[in-house]
Amino acid sequence: MSDLKFIWFDFGGVLSPPIPALFEQYQFKTGLAPRVLQQAMSDVADELGVPMLAPVESALLSEQEWGARLEQALRRRDPQIDLSRARLQTFGEQWFAGVPANAPLVAAVRALKQAGFSVGILTNNVVEWSPHWRAMVGLEDVVDLIVDSSAERTRKPEATFFQVATERSGVAAEHSLLIDDVGENIEAAAALGWQVLHFRDNHQALSQLQRLTGVSLLQPAGEPA
Repeated sequence: MSDLKFIWFDFGGVLSPPIPALFEQYQFKTGLAPRVLQQAMSDVADELGVPMLAPVESALLSEQEWGARLEQALRRRDPQIDLSRARLQTFGEQWFAGVPANAPLVAAVRALKQAGFSVGILTNNVVEWSPHWRAMVGLEDVVDLIVDSSAERTRKPEATFFQVATERSGVAAEHSLLIDDVGENIEAAAALGWQVLHFRDNHQALSQLQRLTGVSLLQPAGEPA
């Protein structure tokens, strides 16, 4: 697409495995069921009057303080809960341990950059998690920009966060594309005039991205390159 200049990739659920899979892997590591952990995350956020992960994604709390509050929330709901395997105050290190990147999408970032597009990562993330997820995707030498909610103190789907991205890139909304797996984020970007691609799976996203950019991202058989 001739008017597309900057392609922004979400991290969680796009450059990483799907979010439900990450919760399942964390359950395998710690014994904490996804619904139990998510309820505790919601309890902590509700105390601050913000969405579930906003306390750490907007850097309202440090990872250590958030982890301590998670532990309190878990024990309030189940005083007998076994937290012996969970390292909640260094959550990110345990969460990302052994987790691979979504290799076909990481390869697409590299291919698009090589083809002349500007590429970036637009992520709701956590200050203390940065070393873990950046090492996981291995794109430091490729992307033009990383805009991280925890550094900006604003997060998707807030309009301010998208405005930060366009200001940093110097590329207007109509020439910017967001690839994200969360419908609320896609809707917010589209309302601000961004081009959007709602990620559902690798084949769907890469097929659409190939059509938009003219860059070959799929093998002839239809499998991700």
